[in-house]
Amino acid sequence: MNNRKNERQPVLKAGTISFQGAKIDCAVHDVSIGGANIEVDSQLAIPDSFDLLIDSQIGKQRCRVVWRKEARIGVAFS
Repeated sequence: MNNRKNERQPVLKAGTISFQGAKIDCAVHDVSIGGANIEVDSQLAIPDSFDLLIDSQIGKQRCRVVWRKEARIGVAFS
């Protein structure tokens, strides 16, 4: 069952997670108006909310984590 409100478009873009002065590289695997699916090397230090910079078209989004699984994180844009 798909609980998403908006359909996600598959992409593969470089992204940067930023919080409290830290920056972590990530890969954005799909994105919608309401959120994204991102992949990180390790999610141990990543908090439940952060800024995500994808590119100049999408820009910086404030995110909150909706789910975590292995190296993937599902986020909703605030």
